[in-house]
Amino acid sequence: MASSLVMEVIETRRIWEHAPHNALPDMLWQANRMWCVLREAESGESTHGLLRVIKSADGMTWESMAEFKSDVEDLRDPCLSLTPDGRLMLVATGVRLHPKTQTHQSYVWFTKDGFIWSNPIPVADSNYWLWRVTWQKNICYGIGYACGPQKNTRLYRSRDGREFQPVMETLVAGGEPSEAALIFQPDQKALCLLQRNPFTGLLGTAMPPYRDWQWQDTKMCINDPQLCPLPGGKMATALRLHTPADRITLCLVDTKTGQLEECAGLPSGGDTGHPGLIWHQDFLWVVYHSSHAEKTAVYLSKISAHDSALEPIASRRVPRPRKMQ
Repeated sequence: MASSLVMEVIETRRIWEHAPHNALPDMLWQANRMWCVLREAESGESTHGLLRVIKSADGMTWESMAEFKSDVEDLRDPCLSLTPDGRLMLVATGVRLHPKTQTHQSYVWFTKDGFIWSNPIPVADSNYWLWRVTWQKNICYGIGYACGPQKNTRLYRSRDGREFQPVMETLVAGGEPSEAALIFQPDQKALCLLQRNPFTGLLGTAMPPYRDWQWQDTKMCINDPQLCPLPGGKMATALRLHTPADRITLCLVDTKTGQLEECAGLPSGGDTGHPGLIWHQDFLWVVYHSSHAEKTAVYLSKISAHDSALEPIASRRVPRPRKMQ
């Protein structure tokens, strides 16, 4: 796949480093603010992590809005979505500290203003890790993967974001499927970019009612994928690659062949991953964690995307990249 789209990293800045270990971020835009959620802990292996929600008007100055913690679970992999009525929805999974039969439980929280959040609501099946959720025509969809010897993924749907039922008991089995990005196109076609580490990732497509999926091999071993549509119909993904070293990169997705084309690498390395990705004000914004500059911290990159023969999509002069702070 050869594309004429050029992605340029305009700026990358460190936005959160208050805990010893700051990681697993996600973000969205709502009510004229950038909202970001992340995990704070003593280390990546710590079993006592908490979730923190922060917000910013400009992507430079951030303030803490809420935190979530548990005495009996380690909260991990938070992701944000926006409900049809404009509320923020947070989904994350708790890893039981003293499990008997249940080791994992996914939860959702809701808020209208970012200050006052609902109590945690358990969702999906126990011991299934609900990774991200996406709203399509007032229906919430999400993919959960089994946390145990049974290696499979399960497609869920919900009308209210609280009660989830399987659309497919087994979406993909074999090859160790896990984290997935799910997005819907204007014609209602679903796209799913699925991690199968240590195997190569898959790109799946399906039309309603999303029970008949076609899968293509991306030919790349991917981690932590997220998808974002670009103006003009192209599809971007931010993900973690392992070769030649662990790093965060932006790729274009050929939705017909499943092929991924690397377009821009972000300052990253070591303990890195879990990118969140949005298109806002004619730029791509990517939030992720990395330890390439000593401690593991959360970073935000601003990316220009334009055709190589044209001016950047943003109808303004693009400044030279600034040095990372």
